[in-house]
Amino acid sequence: MFKKLVGIEPLSLVPEFEKQLYDLAEEVVLYDDRPKSPDEIAKRIGDADAVMLSHTTDLGKEALSQCDNIQYIGMCCSLYSPESANVDIKYANERGITVKGVRDYGDEGVVEYVVSELVRCLHGFGEDDNGKPVQPWDGVPREITDLKVGIVGLGTLGEMIADALTMFGAEITYFSRSEKAHAAKKGYHFLPLKELLAQNEVVVCCLNKNVVLLNDEEFTSFGNGKILFNVGLSPAWQEAPFAEWIKDSSNACYCDSYGALGNEKYLEYPNVHSVNICTGRTRQAFRRLSEKVINNIKAHLA
Repeated sequence: MFKKLVGIEPLSLVPEFEKQLYDLAEEVVLYDDRPKSPDEIAKRIGDADAVMLSHTTDLGKEALSQCDNIQYIGMCCSLYSPESANVDIKYANERGITVKGVRDYGDEGVVEYVVSELVRCLHGFGEDDNGKPVQPWDGVPREITDLKVGIVGLGTLGEMIADALTMFGAEITYFSRSEKAHAAKKGYHFLPLKELLAQNEVVVCCLNKNVVLLNDEEFTSFGNGKILFNVGLSPAWQEAPFAEWIKDSSNACYCDSYGALGNEKYLEYPNVHSVNICTGRTRQAFRRLSEKVINNIKAHLA
């Protein structure tokens, strides 16, 4: 059991799991707002040996160096790599502090977002901002059947999207850091990035935060008359070539959140679409998140 556990910001845990925190520490302090500075973070942590946070606050060396008792940092959000984390994991490890995050708790909602928006685009469902009927992508309503789709980043989420689109008859190719034998068994073929961009009408980027793969040469290979999805937490592209590419009205870009889009100014383009929602944050996802966070703590204490 921890001596003192502090949640330095809202943790988004389901109430029944949040209550379990009180069984895992002698003292629990949970804040319902975000700290505004590293000094405020350090003040909130104080003499705590366990710290909890979500994805909306950065916990860096400046704050951590002021807190001598920390043994455990629990991230109530995704942790894919130290580089993409909002915790200075390298410094924490140097101090002997355990940092635990979670993975794969909100992917289902994102898959549904991609399928939903792609169907609306191909069929021309709904109305535009001016109340006029949306026109089908290429003039005639289409199915996903036989649609060539490239997945950039075949991790858990990328593969789930590929599986879902395959169910509707899409032809899937992918680019990832390495070829995956199990993907080949599903009929998903690996392609170099530029070749994938050139061959597919739809490309879905499923990359870790701050990973940028689409530069000038990639957008040149991609060409026009294409549909680009980005479901990461940050843009998968350099801004200048993306800005030039999206000027062509034959292209379309879909991002669930403004963070994935990078700059709200692109919303002025009729071919840029964002619901400004983290589509993975569903009722079921919050429950999966909460359970994994509590299990991480229990495993550490064990």
